[in-house]
Amino acid sequence: MSKIVPSRIFPADLQHITAAAKALQQGLLVSFPTETVYGLGGDATNDRAVAAIYEAKGRPSFNPLIVHVGSLSAAAAFADLSPDAVTLARKFWPGPLTLVVPRRRDCRLSLLVSAGMDSVALRVPAHPTAQALLMLAERPLAGPSANQSGRISPTTAQHVEEGLGDKVAMILDGGPCRIGVESTVISLLDATPTLLRPGGISAEEIAGLLGRRVEIAPAVGDIEAGLQGPGRLLSHYAPDRPVRLNAVSAAPGEALLAFGPEVPPAKVMCNLSATGDLNEAAANLFAMLRELDRPDISGIAVMPVPMTGLGIAINDRLNRAAAPG
Repeated sequence: MSKIVPSRIFPADLQHITAAAKALQQGLLVSFPTETVYGLGGDATNDRAVAAIYEAKGRPSFNPLIVHVGSLSAAAAFADLSPDAVTLARKFWPGPLTLVVPRRRDCRLSLLVSAGMDSVALRVPAHPTAQALLMLAERPLAGPSANQSGRISPTTAQHVEEGLGDKVAMILDGGPCRIGVESTVISLLDATPTLLRPGGISAEEIAGLLGRRVEIAPAVGDIEAGLQGPGRLLSHYAPDRPVRLNAVSAAPGEALLAFGPEVPPAKVMCNLSATGDLNEAAANLFAMLRELDRPDISGIAVMPVPMTGLGIAINDRLNRAAAPG
């Protein structure tokens, strides 16, 4: 006799949106509807919550995640917004447009949402449930599509439950998504705006509003892998110091990026997880790489990380960091 599993789908009323907001504040994951597709939401300022999103989706690498905020002023707290960004935001937010812009130096967002880069992808969703959740949670929400990586994006609460099962604390049911395709993604990191992903707003509309052309970036395999152009390069994120993988110890002058309880002595060291917890290691990865990337260090020696679960994504990023520039 098969075990009956209780549904994690709840109506998107005030009672359940409030409960979902509390779950997010506790670092749990919640799926919520937007006008495009259902998102897999986690506190974008919480490294462990963002790492849990990658784990739940089974993402093969740390690609940038879209961060949902409640307003243009909320976005300005995390990113440097150019006149072009403000123009597009005032026209299309709330709505299906994601802007890739430079992170502020004092940005509180997890480095994991940016895949270790100095940019961030921001969007203000129009769906009333998403807006209410952002207001009650009182924090930005990382929110890629709520499905296993590489699978069809979900447009109903039932799609989320079928794809993610017990990986989320709650699924807020706001009905079928109105648009049903992901948001348009525009990079404003260079002088010429670049379309990284087509969506509900066309490049022609954006070019017309800005009064100049919009470049079209080459297609990539993963629909979210192109959120930041440099993220497509083999050597990224690359520290200034050389990275040596599968190290058993640090050579003189090197810093050690350790993993696990058995660690050789080193003058300068960070441990991704002393207990061997891959979720904790993923949460610490980018911050620790940056901490060890110091002028007084000749290189960074990295201990082996298991190629299982989130370890696959961790090793993918470490291999990019170690690749020749």
